[in-house]
Amino acid sequence: MKILLVEDEVNLLNTTSDYLRKEGYLCEEAPSYLAAEDKIATHQYDVVILDLTLPDGNGLDLLHKLKALYPDTGVLIVSARNSLDDRLTGLDLGADDYITKPFFLAELNSRINAIIRRRQFSGNCTVQFNEIEVLPDAMQVKVNGNLLELTKKEYDLLLYFVTNKNRVLTREAIAEHSWGDHADSADNFDYIYSHIKNLRRKIVQAGGTDYLHTVYGVGYKFSSI
Repeated sequence: MKILLVEDEVNLLNTTSDYLRKEGYLCEEAPSYLAAEDKIATHQYDVVILDLTLPDGNGLDLLHKLKALYPDTGVLIVSARNSLDDRLTGLDLGADDYITKPFFLAELNSRINAIIRRRQFSGNCTVQFNEIEVLPDAMQVKVNGNLLELTKKEYDLLLYFVTNKNRVLTREAIAEHSWGDHADSADNFDYIYSHIKNLRRKIVQAGGTDYLHTVYGVGYKFSSI
């Protein structure tokens, strides 16, 4: 899952982003309003963790712009204990939840997981597509009830495809979602082809069906048709 962390306190920014990466998220950082504005103008995220008190702008204005561009993006507000009015305004603008400083990183992670389940998995703890079952909390995949051994990138790709089933996903969108800012520095998409080839092979070897259809010149579509 791809997360944008908007936080101007450098120590908190570094500590939180390191923790989220260890938890398996692809986490990008924005230490200011302007940096965050640039990020959301060019990239889409599953969840944005948004500090409302930024030195160069109002986090609520950023939330308004984000929801105008990507209404389905989950938002977790980070606020001070005495900012009740801002929290209520943020929720009215479309934020999913809030957490007050100081907070425990484990609680932050739990709130992020809850937002993702509500937004992308209809509140379910598992995602089922025919014989393929994805368990996001455990970062596991089962095919016909048997555990499938996947690398981190293969798992990320499969989860992205399953949550966007029946949609054509461009190679650029796949690269950006799974590799973030690093995708911009790639000369070609050979690394995507390699991961997808391995993913297909492992699913078929486990007795599953290859639901990944190549849309030539564009990208891929995960579909039973």
